[in-house]
Amino acid sequence: MAELLIELFSEEIPARMQKGAAAALATRVQAALTAAGLQVAAIETFATPRRLALVAQGLPLAQPETVEERKGPRVGAPEAAVQGFLKAVGLAVLAEAEERESGKGRFYFAVVRKPGRPTATMLAEILPDALGGLPWPKSMRWGAHDFRWVRPLRRVICVFDGAVVPFALGPVRTGAETEGHRFLAPAPFAVADFADYRGRLQRAFVELDADARRAAVETAARAAAAAENLHWVEDPALLAEVVGLVEWPVVLMGAFDRPFLDLPEEVLATTMRVHQKYFPLREQNGAFAPRFLLVANQVAPDGGRKIVAGNERVLRARLSDARFFWDQDRKATLASRVPALEDVVFHARLGTLAEKTRRVSALAAEIGEIIGADPHLCRRAGELAKADLSTGMVGEFPELQGVMGGYYARNDREPEAVATAIAEHYAPLGPSERCPTAPISVALALADKIDTLVGFFAIDERPTGSKDPFALRRAAQGVIRLILENQLRLPLLRLFTSAYRRYDMVLGVDPGAALLEFFADRLKVHLREQGVRHDLVAAVFEQGKGRQAEDDLVRLRARVAALQDFLATEDGANLLIAYRRAANILRIEEKKDGKRYDGEPDAHLLTQAEERALFTRLSEVAGPASAALEAEEFAAAGRALAGLRQPVDAFFDGVTVNAEAAELRANRLRILAGIRGELDILADFSRIEG
Repeated sequence: MAELLIELFSEEIPARMQKGAAAALATRVQAALTAAGLQVAAIETFATPRRLALVAQGLPLAQPETVEERKGPRVGAPEAAVQGFLKAVGLAVLAEAEERESGKGRFYFAVVRKPGRPTATMLAEILPDALGGLPWPKSMRWGAHDFRWVRPLRRVICVFDGAVVPFALGPVRTGAETEGHRFLAPAPFAVADFADYRGRLQRAFVELDADARRAAVETAARAAAAAENLHWVEDPALLAEVVGLVEWPVVLMGAFDRPFLDLPEEVLATTMRVHQKYFPLREQNGAFAPRFLLVANQVAPDGGRKIVAGNERVLRARLSDARFFWDQDRKATLASRVPALEDVVFHARLGTLAEKTRRVSALAAEIGEIIGADPHLCRRAGELAKADLSTGMVGEFPELQGVMGGYYARNDREPEAVATAIAEHYAPLGPSERCPTAPISVALALADKIDTLVGFFAIDERPTGSKDPFALRRAAQGVIRLILENQLRLPLLRLFTSAYRRYDMVLGVDPGAALLEFFADRLKVHLREQGVRHDLVAAVFEQGKGRQAEDDLVRLRARVAALQDFLATEDGANLLIAYRRAANILRIEEKKDGKRYDGEPDAHLLTQAEERALFTRLSEVAGPASAALEAEEFAAAGRALAGLRQPVDAFFDGVTVNAEAAELRANRLRILAGIRGELDILADFSRIEG
């Protein structure tokens, strides 16, 4: 068994692309090896800012021998047929073939053995496509070359069993040389295998393993903070990004002027984290400290003093700009900035931000009345929600939209509930972000998201596949979380229609039904993370179609939970089986007869005890089950329906549905339709899998 080492050395790979590229590299190489009949014991990949590396262990030196048995003509067949067979299988004389009895006479057989090709030869053929076809989010060509890569490719190592596998990726031919750290050890060097490669990189100031770089940053950051009696707040997203920016991490501490601490914390954090990739530090009491940590990509001879000084100058300039915007923005009220939104386009087909503001404020007031929030404060929050988009601070730091509006509203002495709602109305932006709970905040956040969803669905700008340019999936997920986490009983269809009617421009048809389908899909994703099967959501959602569609997400979730509990019981599981049996029979017979058997069974045609018992029980459970559903006591509805289990089992055991007498057959099919109908009041059981 032998080892394969691959390194793709290039200009800097964006940090956000490294993890996905390493995973895709492993997948593509594994698939190529498998397709070539080459089994591998293990594949491991690595990524740094300038290289992707892969090591595959346990590869054979050659493909395994293949043995193929070919059947030829019958013994005694014409000579031309025999010679054609021998030529096709590569045999020189007939004596090399075998004669066998096949049950239909004696035939010639040939056993063709093909030795496996050398693995090195196969690698030279399969790897160019596997490596060159890596699916980068964005790629580029350089010079006059057609080859595309995320950044200009400089070197390619491909060493198998100690020898270079020769092929080319665009303008770059494979070899055994790589380079160390760009500044600390830039000279090229050759490697023999993975152990040699990793060891020499380490000595050349390159830590190949991203996990090791992450651990080094965490350890050094905690130690540096503790040395100053400060607290380093873990930031997984920033840490992952920083780890993708350095090959040899060195943690350094810088400082900024204490007066900058008067700026809002969000401004300080955004300036450091987003724009400079610094880690803020906090005092032991939780307050921001005038210190920060940066991760350099080299060991400086002066201990990093010049690096720190340079970064302090940059941060000081950034914070000075932020202070200027902070001071200037507060000279004008948010309300005075609203007219400027007339000149800002929300979307070419959906009007300006001023028009969106008017729609959202009205919808927020309507939602506020439903959920018990002051509609006047909801309307006021909606009127001011987008005003901070015309401020200097948000122009410089777009990440702070909404947040700065909250600060400026407080500065204008707007009610605290209004300021909080403005600050929170974009939330939640992701599954880990806290969901607003204050009534005014919830009403405004819902109104903003629903207005966006309705508008884009009305002009048929909907998510497709992996494309969602207007983040509509995220908006729907936000609506779902706001409703479920705050236990809001909202009529979504009514709100969709209300939002649609507030658009002054000509749009398509009311997208309410399509939006509700979209929400059902997003709810499946949301509940699946909580261990709820997607088919149960579909079964409950589909149950209301053709009548009153289920648009109360709180009630829908409760029904799904009750259905899940019901199916977990022995009675529920057996009734699901009985339902399928009844539904299959009905589907076949109704299709054959060209009609449905939904009518009431005739009691006079019940000739067997089993069908009389089932007919009686269907009548007995119908009322309690419906009443329980009406009272939203879904578990009680499930318990009532469980009473069908025994008579249904007895019916299928003792009654022939397709009786010879047409009247009996039709009557028994109506009993089956009764089973289907009663269970379908809880959910559409036809949508349940398994």
